[in-house]
Amino acid sequence: MAPDQSLANALFGAVIVLFGLLLFIEARHPYIKAAAKVLRQSHATNASAFLFNNVAMSILSVSSLLLVAAQYSQYGLLGRLPHGAVKSVLSFILFDFAIYAWHYAGHHSEFLWRFHKIHHSDKSFHVTTGLRFHIFDQLLEVAVKCICVIVIGVNAPAVIVCEVLRMAFVFFHHSNLSFPGEQWLSYIIITPYLHRTHHSAVREEHDSNYGIVLSIWDLMFGTRKEVAPNAIGLELIEADNLVQLFCLAFITERRLAQLLHKLPRRRRQA
Repeated sequence: MAPDQSLANALFGAVIVLFGLLLFIEARHPYIKAAAKVLRQSHATNASAFLFNNVAMSILSVSSLLLVAAQYSQYGLLGRLPHGAVKSVLSFILFDFAIYAWHYAGHHSEFLWRFHKIHHSDKSFHVTTGLRFHIFDQLLEVAVKCICVIVIGVNAPAVIVCEVLRMAFVFFHHSNLSFPGEQWLSYIIITPYLHRTHHSAVREEHDSNYGIVLSIWDLMFGTRKEVAPNAIGLELIEADNLVQLFCLAFITERRLAQLLHKLPRRRRQA
């Protein structure tokens, strides 16, 4: 087995352990209590989305990034730097900024939002929400990451570390937890305290806190928002299974609102 593959397997194993630990803790000590039925439905939908996407993406995700890094990373901004701690840290910082910019674009491009809104369709907020993505959203993200690997000059080991850390933080900041000092820690990294706002049902609130690992980007570009949301999810979006998740990407909220407006409404009793 190649050294890079061994490193990837070890780090992915650690992330799986982290996921299980977060799932256990939030089940015992949730920050926001949700109805058992709602939670079971959300877990089932998110798990099915993950299993479907994982089968489709297993060849195209980390393996494609490693291939691109091996072939083209020497041409990027950091390509001439010797491999070592400095290059790894710079690679991670620039890669994290690139994903921040991509996440921002996912909220402000109508085309990209079609797919990214599936992630925001969860009406509850917990660690398995970090599994809820549209397959096309992930495919586009892999393509963008491949371009970033070339432009930045991220070598193969750094790609693995960047990807695994990103995955770990996705699980962490989606967890239904709160802990002492979290608000202060949120000025360094993205915590559930910040990312909960990002999943608010209110557009002005969920268009914020785009960071994945480092919170400095939201501070620098004025996209940080600290609000305790009254509701989680999207008002018009309902998705209870994998098929609905996939299909909702092809209906815009504007079209959905038009369809709902045409449907007969039950009259309220005076």
